[in-house]
Amino acid sequence: MAHVLFVCIQNAGRSQMSEALFLRASEGRHTAESAGTRPAQHVHPEVVAVMQELGIDLGSRVPQRLTPALAERADVVVTMGCGDECPFIPGVRYVDWELTDPSGRSLDEVRAVRDEIERRVTELASDLDSTAGRRAAV
Repeated sequence: MAHVLFVCIQNAGRSQMSEALFLRASEGRHTAESAGTRPAQHVHPEVVAVMQELGIDLGSRVPQRLTPALAERADVVVTMGCGDECPFIPGVRYVDWELTDPSGRSLDEVRAVRDEIERRVTELASDLDSTAGRRAAV
């Protein structure tokens, strides 16, 4: 089982969608959290709306600040636009996803970001499944 940390600036859009969609895709095989370098007060309303279309409620989620402790417990840290603000922890796998910030975008644009995130997290979950299987076989 791997633990993934999804990080963006506000933890109010991309990272929140990524965490929720990854947890759904991994079906309990892996765990996830999300955080932001400068967290917002709430998840962006347009993000809440497009996730609700998939039956995922992010309306009560509260963005959290990225801390070294959060990064240290991750096996994989997926960054999305936080650049040098994200701490580097030796021994942790880092992946950077260039994704449009959904804040203030139209619902169609946010759906496109959501769908791209869903594609990527499904691929990541599959990759982590394969990695775990290879470790178990050794």
